Amino acid sequence: MTLNINQAVCNSFKAQLLDGNHDFSAAGGNTFKLALYTTAATLNATTTVYTSTNEVTGTGGQYSAGGGVLQGQTVSLDSATGIVDFADLSFTGVTLSALGAVIYNTSFGNAAVCVLDFGAEKTATSGTFTILFPAFTAAAAILRIA
Repeated sequence: MTLNINQAVCNSFKAQLLDGNHDFSAAGGNTFKLALYTTAATLNATTTVYTSTNEVTGTGGQYSAGGGVLQGQTVSLDSATGIVDFADLSFTGVTLSALGAVIYNTSFGNAAVCVLDFGAEKTATSGTFTILFPAFTAAAAILRIA
């Protein structure tokens, strides 16, 4: 089976960021969501917007089309690298499997920010599916601009 989810900051996001279309500030910033995708999805640096094509369809619990709203966004500078962090995101009482995710900006036409590749299909069965964001450092943050 060929897996077609490749971790990347989306190319379109890079230009949109320079145009001032994304605001990650905690107070009054844009709303960002995270949607989960199956092994059938093709997502990479050329992904431009959220799509429901091959999005996870979990049963029970909190996951629904479009995914979940990311909370607790924080922006900082670590040495010479700009970094962004979000609070971990959990979907409880779900049965689902996902290979990756897309973070996207609902305040700017559902524009894709980045693609996350989980490295393998992850599953929850009548349980909690949690996205644990990495350390908020220049070497590990989920979104880094060096």
